[in-house]
Amino acid sequence: MKTILVTGANGQLAKCISASIEKHPDVQFIFKNSAELNITKLNELTDFFESNRIDWCINCAAYTAVDNAESDIENAKNTNSLGAKQLAEVCENNNVKIIHISTDFVFEGLKNKAYTEYDKTNPISVYGKTKRNGELEVIKANPKHFIIRTSWLYSEFNNNFMKTMLRLSEDRDELNIVSDQIGTPTYGIDLAQAILEIIKQNSNIYGVYHYSNEGVASWYDFAKAIFEINGTLIKIFPISSESYPTPAKRPHFTVLDTTKIKKTFNISIPYWRDSLKKAINNNRN
Repeated sequence: MKTILVTGANGQLAKCISASIEKHPDVQFIFKNSAELNITKLNELTDFFESNRIDWCINCAAYTAVDNAESDIENAKNTNSLGAKQLAEVCENNNVKIIHISTDFVFEGLKNKAYTEYDKTNPISVYGKTKRNGELEVIKANPKHFIIRTSWLYSEFNNNFMKTMLRLSEDRDELNIVSDQIGTPTYGIDLAQAILEIIKQNSNIYGVYHYSNEGVASWYDFAKAIFEINGTLIKIFPISSESYPTPAKRPHFTVLDTTKIKKTFNISIPYWRDSLKKAINNNRN
């Protein structure tokens, strides 16, 4: 029986993985939040791996508050870069394969077609820079790595764009939503199942991969679809990024090319609106 460690257990993606494990009864999962296993503390990591036999590690631990990272640089660095480095090193020392979750924010967003794994990175925010540094540290520390970049993650768990929109619509008649940032909403359950499929195949085709749902949308398109599918009557208006300034700069275009992960692991990826219907239905239950 394989044993899989999932770090960042309180986070959205880890909860999506937890919700997907019933399809993998032959695997033992260990979920650890930052209070139980802090990836920034090397002694904790070393002791844990010496006391437990782990085959795979899925690193969901991350500092994901994009705007806060602009002023909280050290904490973002510690989790996204140093923590990733230390976890990858300890995994390597214990012959553990690591799946490290990264982001579309490693790109500057000036391209006009989908980003492949071979495109040059150039992050424009502290969050993006610390995540890119984390990728490089994992690559350097552990040759048995899968780095999966994803985008616009949402689900029925934790705080995310879908749940924020539904919450705001309860007491507002209209909303202004940015329409000039383009990407792809990604359902966390879909990503979780893809990650578990890689482990099920016991793959050794290591490297960087992109995973998002199929299709392209703006945040305005995403919000519109959320309200349509949920049957919410609310007026929404498209606005420019300049009309909604934030501490962190956002890339304008980060659609990810997912050809590599589909071909390598024979994974079928759903269209984003189809997955959104599932997520909204699950959120109601």
